[in-house]
Amino acid sequence: MFQKVRETQFPPAQVTMYWDGDCSFCRFWTSNWDKLLKGKVVFEPYQNGIEQFQDLDPQIFKEASRLIDSDGYIYSGPDSAYRSLYLAGKYRWMHRSYQRNVLFRNFSDRLYQWIATNRGFCFRITKLLFGTDPMNLRPFWAIYLFVILFLILS
Repeated sequence: MFQKVRETQFPPAQVTMYWDGDCSFCRFWTSNWDKLLKGKVVFEPYQNGIEQFQDLDPQIFKEASRLIDSDGYIYSGPDSAYRSLYLAGKYRWMHRSYQRNVLFRNFSDRLYQWIATNRGFCFRITKLLFGTDPMNLRPFWAIYLFVILFLILS
């Protein structure tokens, strides 16, 4: 499981999400996320920015995405995504639920860890369900669902 780190003494000037720049799955979803959040959060591959965090072990950036607020507070793994949505005024209930509900937090952490461990497989599924362009997601999953339901009900 990824380590949760609470704060840094060297915060970025703007709220920044650090992610794995070598990961195709991560690149796909952060491109989409950046479009969705409309500049409320800066997205930066951790490989480009971790040297500024002299008080943090660089290994933590390899374990999970990190959203670092301008006050130095760090949100890790699934809560980095939930907090970014919260800051953009979208799906605020997810961040609140992660903070308050142990079951939701444990489920989110385990799902995040599974996805992180299986990023290649998850990227193939992502392209199958949503297409290859993160800026123009296609609802292929709905077509698959319709075909399956049609076959079952025929």
